[in-house]
Amino acid sequence: MKILINTPDLSLPGGVANHYKGLLPYWTEEVKYNFVGGRKGIPGFLMLPYDYLKFCLLCCFGGYNVVLLNPSLGRTAIKRDAIFLKLAKWFGKKTVVFFHGWDKMIASQIDKSPRSFVKHFNRANGLLVLANSFKKQLQQWGITKPIYLTTTKVDDILLSNFKIEDKIFNNTLLFLARIEANKGIFITIEVMKILSSQYPDLKLFIAGTGSALQKAKDQMEQLQLNNVHFFGNVSGDELVKTFTKSDIYILPTTHGEGMPTSVLEAMAFGLPVISRPVGGLNDFFEEQKMGDLIESIEPQEYANRISLLLENKERIVKMSKYNYKYAQEHFMASKVASEIESILKNI
Repeated sequence: MKILINTPDLSLPGGVANHYKGLLPYWTEEVKYNFVGGRKGIPGFLMLPYDYLKFCLLCCFGGYNVVLLNPSLGRTAIKRDAIFLKLAKWFGKKTVVFFHGWDKMIASQIDKSPRSFVKHFNRANGLLVLANSFKKQLQQWGITKPIYLTTTKVDDILLSNFKIEDKIFNNTLLFLARIEANKGIFITIEVMKILSSQYPDLKLFIAGTGSALQKAKDQMEQLQLNNVHFFGNVSGDELVKTFTKSDIYILPTTHGEGMPTSVLEAMAFGLPVISRPVGGLNDFFEEQKMGDLIESIEPQEYANRISLLLENKERIVKMSKYNYKYAQEHFMASKVASEIESILKNI
């Protein structure tokens, strides 16, 4: 089976590129990545005519059995990929659409008048989503083609030298995500301010970059927090070290998440998770066993839950082992790649 996958350039930041970069070593079928969108400093809208032409040539002469498109549910992405889908079907290709992120504002607009969306995307032979709630919404809009649930992944290589039995707990919170307001960075710093008076040895690691990075550093200085450490982007060995040295993962995101990869990675390294009930987390997350999903965005709520963990190290250790085992069984990239190939073969 030959598979053509439209994806952003793997050198770019972002969830979709990161997803397919992590899956690359684990495909067993013949897979080609076709980069679309902005790259090499050229904006995506300027690349679009070239991307459509290249895609047509690949569909015409590449001999691919199935095409996998990868938009998020955002205004630009669905317009772009509706055309890619139409082209693929024009060339007679079996085509699957994988919706990653889920913009609630766009979803509410489609809700009011889903006819055009359904007209375009019901052309697909199947759809992939990261949350059961997304599947139900597509069905409510009128999508009648098969919809499959999948997940983001944890790269097997990251855990190759990690042993949960060797993990040491030393009062460290970790925020690892894009440094943006809607990812909860400012809530996290406020949580640290609340907890630091009660736990003077508590540390907060902040890993990532983004448009709110400098503002986050300024907030830290204004609150006079000394135990907050900014690491910038981390990957490879540095990513492993960051997770290994951390105890509890916090992500009070208000973003339209599909399935936050950082949450799955944190679980794989044995971190209890304190986050919000977003996207696919709702489909598997076990409260009290894995951590807590908190609807509120009030810092005090997060501080209270984290304090309960810090006061009970045995509970942290128990959650740590449970999350590690669960991630090994469900989220490893080799397993995710195999499941996607099975779905594409079925289609």
